[in-house]
Amino acid sequence: MAAYGNTRPLDGGHLFGGRMNQIAFGLFGKIIAWNDARVTRKILSQLTDRELDDIGLNRGDIEHITA
Repeated sequence: MAAYGNTRPLDGGHLFGGRMNQIAFGLFGKIIAWNDARVTRKILSQLTDRELDDIGLNRGDIEHITA
């Protein structure tokens, strides 16, 4: 017996459809990148000056960390 499934996501699998999908994922990506940079800066700010020097950074470099 053969079966044919015709269920598929709407609009070719796009969440919101076309351009809205790109905007949504772009926004989510920016939020994730911002949070990653925030967490990294927080962790780096907890290191001692000696530890920062070991990885080639100083306190002034921390604020310029981006995703």
